[in-house]
Amino acid sequence: MPLSGFLSTYYGIQVEEKLWFDSKEAYRDGNYFYFITSIDNREIIFMEQASLSYYLMDYEVKHVTLPIPNLQGEWITPFHDKNYLVMRVSELNHDRYTSDGIALANFHHIGSNYQYQPKEISSYGAWKTLWINKLTIFETKIKDEAKNNPCDYYKLLMDLLPYLVGISENAIQYIRETETENRFHEVDQGSITFNRYKNQLIQPILWSEDLVYDHPTRDIAEYIRSFMLVEDDGNDISTFLQDYQYIRPLSIFSLRLIYARLLFPIHWFDLINRGFMEENLDQLYLDLRELADKQVTYERALKEFFEINGVRTEDLDIPVINWL
Repeated sequence: MPLSGFLSTYYGIQVEEKLWFDSKEAYRDGNYFYFITSIDNREIIFMEQASLSYYLMDYEVKHVTLPIPNLQGEWITPFHDKNYLVMRVSELNHDRYTSDGIALANFHHIGSNYQYQPKEISSYGAWKTLWINKLTIFETKIKDEAKNNPCDYYKLLMDLLPYLVGISENAIQYIRETETENRFHEVDQGSITFNRYKNQLIQPILWSEDLVYDHPTRDIAEYIRSFMLVEDDGNDISTFLQDYQYIRPLSIFSLRLIYARLLFPIHWFDLINRGFMEENLDQLYLDLRELADKQVTYERALKEFFEINGVRTEDLDIPVINWL
């Protein structure tokens, strides 16, 4: 049975057109767009993300994907030895004029009023533990993979591993010290955030599978990270933070969290994780070389982070990493 037949049989949806969004197959019925997703072994995560999605829809975030029940009123539909769910989007986003900082601040304002902290998709208050675990797991797995696969990619990765471990340990120590910071206020409560924020708010569709629950600075740091990997005069970062703080002023605690997250080499771990998924290691070698070359630019931007944003670290007693 084709997937269009799956929708008509189990959901009563009559497909009029097949389209693609972000490399995902979509089916249109009237003004609605539907996506079929395999959900095996992710039921708890799905339920938590679904709750966030319906909450956002109630607050007029209309381009978020929402799970819908089948004709029997069930969320999950078994089909050919797999479990599926169907996501629906009722309205595509066409707003490209709100500034990135204001859009994200408004989103966090809505998300901070969500009353239930999820269990499976929450990282709020847990960065130190998660980073320690990530570093331990990745360091061990990198060494094991390098022994079993002595290709150019893993040879280069082993050469870079001491740097990766060192800067990760710096970030972990910085977040440990930041946990004692008491200059915080209401914007430091948990909120609905993204796993990796890449301007999803201005995209046509906001995928519920991208949603997590964390400190709002998670999104702020990940947005800034992309600018720090390229030669940039800092104006984009400064404008973004000014616009964000027009709606939600940041505390000293928030500023330190942003700095700590930018210090932790998440962009390195994301690339390395692709290698664990058995992607093209020849291409990953080139990507790793490029990322290593960009790290000089990244470190320079991190060194100047507070300065370009008008934060006087000496006056505010904010520690920085001196070797940068």
